[in-house]
Amino acid sequence: MPTPTVLILLGPPGSGKGTQARMLEEHFGLVQLSTGDLLRAAVAQGTEAGRAAKAVMEAGGLVSDDIVLDILRDRMAQPDTAQGVILDGFPRTTAQSKALDGLLAQSGMKVTAAISMQVDDAAMIARVAGRYTCAKCGEGYHDQFKQPAVAGVCDKCGGTEFKRRADDNAETAGARLEAYHAQTAPLIAYYSDRGVLARVDAMGPIDDIASTMAGIVGELAE
Repeated sequence: MPTPTVLILLGPPGSGKGTQARMLEEHFGLVQLSTGDLLRAAVAQGTEAGRAAKAVMEAGGLVSDDIVLDILRDRMAQPDTAQGVILDGFPRTTAQSKALDGLLAQSGMKVTAAISMQVDDAAMIARVAGRYTCAKCGEGYHDQFKQPAVAGVCDKCGGTEFKRRADDNAETAGARLEAYHAQTAPLIAYYSDRGVLARVDAMGPIDDIASTMAGIVGELAE
C-alpha cells in the first residue's frame, strides 16, 4: 500500500492556497486539513483532545502544539485520509515542523512536499483587497481576477450570497504579509534542508499554477 501523501502549502494570505488545495484534493484524492476547522470539530465532537482544547480556549489561552498534534493525529486516523492530506495553517514554526515530523514518523510517514507559493508583495496586496467568497460553499472569487461565470451566482454551488472578510484591505494585508515573511522564512529553510521544498510562482494564471503544483506532487509521491 502506498505511503499517504503529506503536503504543506506555504503562502501568504491571498496567494491562492485555498484554491490550489481544492484542486489538489480533486486531482490526488487528498483531504485538506485546516487547523482552525480541526479544533472546532474536535471541540464539537467532545473528543479527549477537543475537551482539552475547549478548556484552554475558554480560559482565554492559546491551544498548545501538543493538543493540536493530538487533534491532527486523531483526524489523520480517519479512513478518508488514506490517500493523504494537505495541511493548512500548520506548521507555522520550526518547532511545530519538528513535532509534525515526529508525529508522522510514528506511522511510517513523512512530509512529501512543502510548496512555497512565491508572490510579489505589492500585487498580493491588490489581490487580497479584491477577494470575496461564496457564503454557502466557500468558493473564492475576485473583483478583477476571478468573477462568477454568471454575475451573482456561484459557479460551484449556485449560491447567490457572497461575503468579504473585514480585514481584506490594503493596510491589513500589508501587515499580514510582513508577519508571514517573518514567520515563514525559517520554515522554508527547514524544508529546503530536508530536500522536500519546491517553489512555485503564485502570480500567474490559476490553471498554470495548478498544473505546476500537480506535477511537483505527482513526481514526489512516486
